[in-house]
Parts: sequence; structure tokens; C-alpha cells
Amino acid sequence: MHVKELNKWTIAMAEPMNYEFDFSQNGELASDELIYVAREDDNVLTNFFETKPEVLEEWGEKTGFKIVYLSNLIKSLTNKEVLLYRIPYLNVRDLTDIRIGNDYILQYLENPSDRKRITQGLLRTIKTYQRSDGKEKVTNRFYPLYPNSDESLIDQLHRIGVQIAGEKKLHEKSKSDEIDEYDNWGPHYESAEDGFRSQQNEETIDDLMEEVRERICKLRQRGIAEHILEELIHPDNRLSRMVITKDKRIILPDYQGMEIKMEPLVKAVFLLFLKHPEGIVFKELPAYRNELAKIYSEVKPSGLSEKALQSIEDVTNPLNNSINEKCARIRGAFVGQFDNHLAKHYYIDGMRGEPKKISLPRDLVIWETE
Repeated sequence: MHVKELNKWTIAMAEPMNYEFDFSQNGELASDELIYVAREDDNVLTNFFETKPEVLEEWGEKTGFKIVYLSNLIKSLTNKEVLLYRIPYLNVRDLTDIRIGNDYILQYLENPSDRKRITQGLLRTIKTYQRSDGKEKVTNRFYPLYPNSDESLIDQLHRIGVQIAGEKKLHEKSKSDEIDEYDNWGPHYESAEDGFRSQQNEETIDDLMEEVRERICKLRQRGIAEHILEELIHPDNRLSRMVITKDKRIILPDYQGMEIKMEPLVKAVFLLFLKHPEGIVFKELPAYRNELAKIYSEVKPSGLSEKALQSIEDVTNPLNNSINEKCARIRGAFVGQFDNHLAKHYYIDGMRGEPKKISLPRDLVIWETE
């Protein structure tokens, strides 16, 4: 049987032999989650976990994993705030009830006969770095649970926890040998260009404000949750128009009339880049100082104090990190409201040495006039 690397699940059974199963599509989970899976006709453990969910939850905390129980996951996915974060254009009133069973993931087995080998247990994704080609290898592993075993359920969970801990230790050892492309990052940079972290190749929330990080972690759905959302609701890259009102508010009318709020100088920087679809090279920022000051005075009338002028000078100084701080806050203003797969079109981004720009098509931008 031909096995595609990203579409296979390695099934680690209690017996000495391991089994590999092909899925019709990628079943990759988030690396910090374990998903409980069970055929619908195997309901002994399912009934137990329904009445005592704390057993898996507490065990998950001990192992450092988020335990995904699909019936509970669906309840969180149908939360209006969660749905609108992922799909801000969604009309929630038209959403029908979503119901799935603990055998949901099994429908993607390429060979239906393989379902007989998977009864009840936990699935996880293991990502390992491949030094030969520099790519990441993904292996998805199944840890079976047996309701009628001489080994108690608690002992089974303990044994699985020890096994996972050993696998994580090996993975961390392998990872420690990797070269981290961000090892040379630090709090001080020779120029703003050196300190700018593009999101084009890697999405991260590490450099955002704490309050934004907390909101994103609460609303963002990854792994099996994201897979279910995409499968059942079919989100797309539907971009909203952006209206800049006379008083310089930022409104996204096609995303439930959402308003994106920013501090005055942050908003002024955003509007400056919005006015320049060709982008701005950081080393040329001083040439935009007067234009930024004019925009700031429109955002905050009578606000050009000495302190404001100094801040404007700092943010247009290519040797100062202020512009990166403002770009991070602009990004946070958008990804704090809706998912990055859409938000990335609205904030400032670009590769090192290239103009930084907002990629939103300008035919979607509406400037209200007097």
C-alpha cells in the first residue's frame, strides 16, 4: 500500500506490532492535544467519560495535553464569539445545529476495514524535524484504551502518560540540536528593519500585547477544532470592505459592522501605510514624517503636543524600534478581533529589505469625505 507522509496515522497498539493507517485527507492535530476517539458501538468507556469527564481532564493536565472530547468541543465551537472570530462574515442565525460523534475522525480512514482495529483510545500528532531535508515530519499515533482489561483504566492512562513523556523527551532532545532561526533575536537591534518580524512565513502571537494574546488563545481554534469548522462551515477568505469615516474610525461593514480600535499614533501609522499601497521601506521613513504628523492631527485634532511630535519623530526614525511596536499593535488590533487567515490582509507586513505594506486590495477601501 502506498503511504503518503502527511496522510498516515501510526497506530501504536498494546501489542508489540504497530499499524499504519491511511487517511483520505490530512488528519493532523495540534501538537498539544489528545483527541478521544471511539466507535459508536463501543460505548463502555464513552459512557464512563460522559459521566466523569474530570478523569480525562485531570490526566490531561498531568501530561501537559489538552484533552479533546468531541461532544464538548462542538459546544464550544458553536459559541457565537468563537464562530465569529474564525468566520466574521458568518450569519450566526442561519447556522444549523452541529452534531458529531466520537467516531467522527474515523470517516477519513482510506481503508474502511481499518475501523475494526480502532475501538477506543487517544490520538495525538508528533512532529519531528528531519535534518536531511530540513522539513518537519508528522506522525499521528493512537493509544488504545481497553474497558475490559485486567489493567485498570487509571493504570492504562498512567502507562500511556509514561509512554508519551518518553516520546516527548526524545523529541525535545532532537529539537535541541536544531538551529533556531530566531536565536539571534534580542531586545536591541541596529535598525527597525532588523527588528521587524514578518508574518508571511510564520504566524505567531508571541510578540503581541498580553491582553491580545489571552483573547486569541481563548477564541482561536486549532487542530481538530479547526478541521471540523472548515469541514462543516466551509470558511473562505472573504474580505470585508474597510471604511475610514470622516472622524477616522476604522469600520469593517461586512464583518458585522466591526470597528477596529487603535491608539491615535498607532492609527495614524496604519492610515499612513494604507495611503501607500506600494509600501514603505523603513529606511525611508523620515521622508514620511510630515505626512504622518498631518494624519495624526486629523486623528487627534489639536493633539500635536511636544510629546506627540517626539513620538512621531521616534516612529519615523529607521534606527528606532518604535515603528515595530506600532506595527505589532496594528496587527494585534486585527487578530484580536478575527483570525489571522483573514487579518493578515489588513495589517502591515513584508519581507526583510522589502517595502512593508498592507495587502488589502484598495478597491475595498472607502474613504469618507466631508
